[in-house]
Parts: sequence; structure tokens; C-alpha cells
Amino acid sequence: MTRGGRDKTGDEAERRCIVTGEAKPKEGLIRFVVGPDGVVVPDVLGKLPGRGMWVTADRAILEKAGKGQFSRSAKTPVTVPEGLADEVERQITRRVIDLIAMARKAGIAVCGFEKVKSWLAGNERVRVLLQADDGSTRGKAKLWTPEGARYFDCLTAQELGLAFGRQSVIHGALATGGLSDRVVEEAAKLKGLRANDGGDPAAGKEKVAR
Repeated sequence: MTRGGRDKTGDEAERRCIVTGEAKPKEGLIRFVVGPDGVVVPDVLGKLPGRGMWVTADRAILEKAGKGQFSRSAKTPVTVPEGLADEVERQITRRVIDLIAMARKAGIAVCGFEKVKSWLAGNERVRVLLQADDGSTRGKAKLWTPEGARYFDCLTAQELGLAFGRQSVIHGALATGGLSDRVVEEAAKLKGLRANDGGDPAAGKEKVAR
């Protein structure tokens, strides 16, 4: 591992969570660094300089990290900002929305019940089925996740709407491709961060609204 906490080669993809001590693929972890002022900073894009500290993308684990684990990992007293978990959730939410928007512009994403159903029933190779957390349970149950695809319901209708350039969206789908794989990676992190919020990501609405 390099001094900055990065891989020496693209094949070295595992990191150790500073809280659980478990080594796992870095796709399921969030990187943090200590800024020049001694404050812990989330590095959602994995580009900030400095020694990386990795935490499992789970709200309970992240909150535990703020109770001394960051200082122990950094081997020096550090300042953990109040509401760090909320800030990480906000940044990851924004990241997921932006990636879905990029997929839409690339022509590999659709929204709306009928369009999504058509993709699922046709020959489109669906990689991701997206449904709003606050959408109708009955309506969402009418769609299915194809074999080998991933399902996520960690965004609200308003957040999915931002991704698709609409006021609100309940159903969305992404075809196979690199962008879709990145959505899967980031949405999995968001799911972990919101898993302990009682299944209600409503607080994220105002945080990501344009």
C-alpha cells in the first residue's frame, strides 16, 4: 500500500475497516483522511492526499468510528465533525444521483413504470432496478429484478426525480455498463448508511435538493 492509502496496483482492492478490523473489498468501504487542521474528512471520491482510513459503509459502524477509532488509526488526536455520518450520507446520495443522471444522458437508463416494465420483459440487459423507498408497495411489487441484476430502494421519489430530471420518479432501470456498475457500488454504500435510519431516507431529501 502506498503512503496515501492507495493501491500499488489495480489488483489490490481490499482494505481493513478501522472499526471491525475486517478486510474487505474497498468498494464496501468509505475512505477518510485527516486534514491539515486535524479534522477528519470523508473522501467519497478517493482522491484526497494523505493516509487513508477506511470504514465499512454502515451508519452504526461509522458512528462508532467517531468515538476514538479515528484517533487510534491516525495515531494522533483528531477532531471528528459533529454529524459526520449525516455528511457522508449526503455526499454518497449526491454521488448516486449524479451517476444515475450520467447513465440517463448516456442512454442506458429509463424511468416510469411502463418503460421499466418493457425493459424487464424485453431483451434489454437490465443491470439495476431502482424503486423509490417512499413509492407504493403495491406498484413496486409489479416489477421484478432480473437474474444477475441488482435492486435498490435507498432513494426517495424526489431523489430519483433529480437523477432523471423530473420532479419525482418511482421506478427506474439501468442497462449493463460501466456506469451502472458504479451506481451499484455507490448505492450499496448508501443502503448501508440508511439501513439504521428506520428505512426512511426522508432526511436526505432536503440535503440533496438543488
